[in-house]
This record gives sequence, structure tokens and C-alpha cells, in this order.
Amino acid sequence: MEVENALKEGIQLYNRGNYSSALSFFLSLPEDCGSDPVEVAYYLGLSYARLKRYDDALVYLEQVVTSRSREESAKRTERVLQCRYALAVIYCMSGRRKLADFELKKLLETGYNPAEVYSSLAYVAWENGEVDESIDYYNKALSSDENCPTALNGLGYVLASRERDLTRALGLCKRAVDLQGQNAACLDSLGYVYLKMGLFAEARKYFLQAGAADPDNRIIALHLKEAEEGQE
Repeated sequence: MEVENALKEGIQLYNRGNYSSALSFFLSLPEDCGSDPVEVAYYLGLSYARLKRYDDALVYLEQVVTSRSREESAKRTERVLQCRYALAVIYCMSGRRKLADFELKKLLETGYNPAEVYSSLAYVAWENGEVDESIDYYNKALSSDENCPTALNGLGYVLASRERDLTRALGLCKRAVDLQGQNAACLDSLGYVYLKMGLFAEARKYFLQAGAADPDNRIIALHLKEAEEGQE
């Protein structure tokens, strides 16, 4: 109980979204506090990831994934799978797509969150220029969860980018927006489908909403410019 109490404040800070304070808390823990070092590494890794300090996050997330325990509890197993997924996402974002692909395929073997894992594999394939494979993975994600926003949005965008089945792409992106509300990526994808359909006024409307949600996004700004040029 004392060990749990030693971490309680930091966990509460993390759960409230105060990642900087949570990070400071866990970094300041004395080595003799009696807490599980893997549990501390788990929260350090996630806190760094939330703060977009990815290189630091990798150090601690890898500690959790490679940790060995005599007693593999359900909680510990879930921690490892969650950190493996976080690793895959960071690897992908930092251009280490082979490592991302390795981690994601390891996750598939466990049955962990298949819709999101397939969606992430689809994104890796897309980044590698493997369009057909990307579409196949997104379809597998939707077979696992037909309301997975990541897969709906991703597949809609990929289809639109190659001007394949724009009617389906429109339906997918509309569903993603319905589920995600003012998510900038989903709004941008819906606008992009309208752009490819030549409906520039509709496209502009969604690009403006996407830009309001993510004003520093250069891709959204480029899409908006393209829609406005199409209206002229």
C-alpha cells in the first residue's frame, strides 16, 4: 500500500493531463522509494510521449517492453502492449518505419486492439508508397471495427488521393467527422474528398474548419489554397 501511495500523486497528475508535472514527479522519485521501476518507466515514457519528447520517451517505453517479471500479471501484460503500440507510433512518426512495422506485427500476434493496429500498419504502408497494401490494411481495420475513426478517415483520404471510388471515400470521411467532431485531420480529409470531386465551395468550408482546429498545419493551408484557386 505504501508503494502505491508513493506513485499516487504522479498518476493523478498524469490522468488529469498535467504531463509536465507528472514527469517532474516521477523523475524526482528517490531510488529507495520502493516503487516498481517498470511502473515508473511506464509513466515516464507516456509523459514524455505526451509532451512530444519522443527520443526520451523511447528510452522508457523500451524498458517496459523488454522488462521481465516472474509474475506476469494482466496489468503488466497490458502495460507492455500499450507501450509497444506507443513505440510503433513514435517509430513511424520519426521515419523508422521498419521498426514500426515490426512492433505492429508483434501486436497483431497478441490480438491487441486490432483496428488501431491495422490502421497503423496501413499508415506505414502509405508512407512507404504501398497504396494497395495500405487500402487492404484499412479494410481489415474496418472489418474489426466498422466505426474506427482512424480507419474511416485514413481509407477515405487514401482513396481520394488516388481518385478511387470517391463516393465511398466521401461516405467514409463523413462518418469519421460524425464520430470525431472537430478533429482537424478528419475535417481536412472530408474537404480533400470534396476537392477531388471538384466541389470547391464545400471543400473550402471544411478546410477552414480544419484550419481553425489546427492553425499551424501546412498541409491544411495548402489544401485550402487549392480549393480557393479552384473557385476562381
